[in-house]
Amino acid sequence: MKRWLILEDGTYFEGEGFGAEVNVYGEIVFTTSMTGYQETITDQSFNGQIITFTYPMVGNYGVNRDDYESIVPTCKGVVVKEHARRASNWRNQMTLDEFLKRKGIPGISGIDTRALTRKIRQHGTMKASIVDSGDEFSHAYDQLKAAVLPTNQVEQVSTAKPYPSPGTGHNVVVIDFGLKHSIMRELSKRNCNLTVLPYNTTAEEILELSPDGVMLTNGPGDPKSVPEAIEMVQGIQGKVPIFGICLGHQLFSLANGANTYKMKFGHRGLNHPVREIATGRIDFTSQNHGYAVDENSVDPEKLIVTHVEVNDGTVEGVRHRHYPAFSVQYHPDAAPGPHDAVHLFDEFLEMMDAWKEQN
Repeated sequence: MKRWLILEDGTYFEGEGFGAEVNVYGEIVFTTSMTGYQETITDQSFNGQIITFTYPMVGNYGVNRDDYESIVPTCKGVVVKEHARRASNWRNQMTLDEFLKRKGIPGISGIDTRALTRKIRQHGTMKASIVDSGDEFSHAYDQLKAAVLPTNQVEQVSTAKPYPSPGTGHNVVVIDFGLKHSIMRELSKRNCNLTVLPYNTTAEEILELSPDGVMLTNGPGDPKSVPEAIEMVQGIQGKVPIFGICLGHQLFSLANGANTYKMKFGHRGLNHPVREIATGRIDFTSQNHGYAVDENSVDPEKLIVTHVEVNDGTVEGVRHRHYPAFSVQYHPDAAPGPHDAVHLFDEFLEMMDAWKEQN
């Protein structure tokens, strides 16, 4: 079935449809990951976005039970150069086409993804739609221009009610802004007793649980769209150790007076080099974000910038100068991607132990 990918600036690409046969619109982004398409599609940080894969073939090893980052993905669409119709892997349970059909997500293949990625890099992310090519183009384009993208993405993907993930070690409260299962896996590997709470949980409700530490997870959208979370962070810091990842990093920075801004096309992929300033250590990291912390806005009386992105110098990590709290812009849990930075989970546990001894 012939379909169109239409961009907000009027550019369009024609390709073959696969996955769900529905018309959608969202923000068009690209990821440079060479593998891990299942984890990428099910990552709630892609809520409302149409994902362009720069790797030329996607779907060749199918979809399996182990690599979900969420059960109900909320990305809007998938764009690829070549879609592998047959999957070959010992863990394979269904093809990518079948998976997308089940989840109601459309895909489009046969697209010149290099040209599309160049356009996004030059002009920035923009609205886009995937529609049937039989539709009248002018009408489809007018609908795209009139579309208003939602700003309540965190509300859409966060859990509505608290739930536990029992363990026997440190009591960790996980604030769900759109969490990846791999964050839970890493904490569970370390025997943490987890309580997952909604994004709008108050500081008082968190402290009533007497946690050993609080994890601020990843999530989609503009961190300034979640003001209640900023207030919550201000209410718990200094009273319990904090570890923030991705959106959690941005919210932690905002809570301490820093500012955030929308990037031109963001960081999405699993090959982003990050330098730890104190040691010079380079970690290759998995990243997925369209907003970043403005380094010039960081108050040195409150926060220390600990990590920077090697390619563009953006802030990739901060640590509080007075409280047991730190955050990183990248994903130390990987999934997909290298595990260079997985040691940060161990540092979080060490921080909780040190805080217990002092209090």
